[in-house]
Amino acid sequence: MHQVQGVIARAQGAPVEVVTVNVPDPGPGEALVRVQACGVCHTDFHYREGGIGDDYPYLLGHEAAGVVESVGQGVTEVSPGDYVVLNWRAVCGECRACRRGEPWYCFATHNATQRMTLVDGTELSPALGIGAFQELTLVAAGQCTPVNPDARPAVAGLLGCGVMAGLGAALNTAAIQRGESVAVIGCGGVGAAAIAGARLAGATTIVAVDVDERKLAWASELGATHTVDSRVQDAVEAVKSLTDGFGADVVIDAVGRPETYKQAFYARDLAGRVVLVGVPTPEMTLELPLLDVFSHGGSLKSSWYGDCLPTRDFPMLIDLYLQGRLPLDAFVTEEIGPGDIEDAFAKMGRGEVLRSVVVFGEES
Repeated sequence: MHQVQGVIARAQGAPVEVVTVNVPDPGPGEALVRVQACGVCHTDFHYREGGIGDDYPYLLGHEAAGVVESVGQGVTEVSPGDYVVLNWRAVCGECRACRRGEPWYCFATHNATQRMTLVDGTELSPALGIGAFQELTLVAAGQCTPVNPDARPAVAGLLGCGVMAGLGAALNTAAIQRGESVAVIGCGGVGAAAIAGARLAGATTIVAVDVDERKLAWASELGATHTVDSRVQDAVEAVKSLTDGFGADVVIDAVGRPETYKQAFYARDLAGRVVLVGVPTPEMTLELPLLDVFSHGGSLKSSWYGDCLPTRDFPMLIDLYLQGRLPLDAFVTEEIGPGDIEDAFAKMGRGEVLRSVVVFGEES
């Protein structure tokens, strides 16, 4: 058993707290990971606000990189000393999706069996099965993906959630081809990553749409060829005007609201693809004329975690970063300590950061 200082959300809407957490030694199929860095993601804020459930107290943090400290019985995929990025979808290898060769859709992903607790024995619910706003965390071994240790932890950990969601929406779900035109609606962390992914895939026209000039500037730095401030321009007409009047081959909705989804739907070319990667809330509904769905053709897709397979995607993307072909450093706006997370949530809400990253100790 290990004791560390971790960041929890004790009740809906209450400020996060730094408390002592008991972390068990790894059991069968589990790994103990020394966390070196963990990004502050919107999902952590949603946990705090009760937007994901009410299984308080939550142990926050999930977008992390670190080094495997020890492993439990039967673990073969990682070893102590491995430098890993954590993921929240350890695939089972046995469900119907895995058996048909599509493990990125795994329907039986799993987490560690043992629970981390407060010192009084209260069980904690780790965010996305990880709980990485602390120096040690316990996960299923399949949640650890070894990558090149030359990538600094503050950057590598971003692949654990938001940046992977955006890159994957472009590279995996949309499968953007060289020479295609792409529009991305919403240019926060996920949308900005989708723009970087579109550029990496070889898109020639990349249109960034947002209501925040700062986010549009970030989008330009990451590969957008055009920007649209939808406060003063009609997003659909602007995208069409930049694509010879036809609409984009691919439109990615990184916001996840009915109004932005309709913009995405009507801003695409005939037979174009719409990808929804922004996460709607349960009460949201969408109404579209069925004839428009039929007449536009193409495909309407949602992207779960960028349809990524961590063992395939994480090492490849880290290698591209180390080659200078994927600007992951641009997503790290600031590096902070565990006591700064409430302030990071506030900055995130004001749109002042792409990512605040909690760093533990000295980075390698």
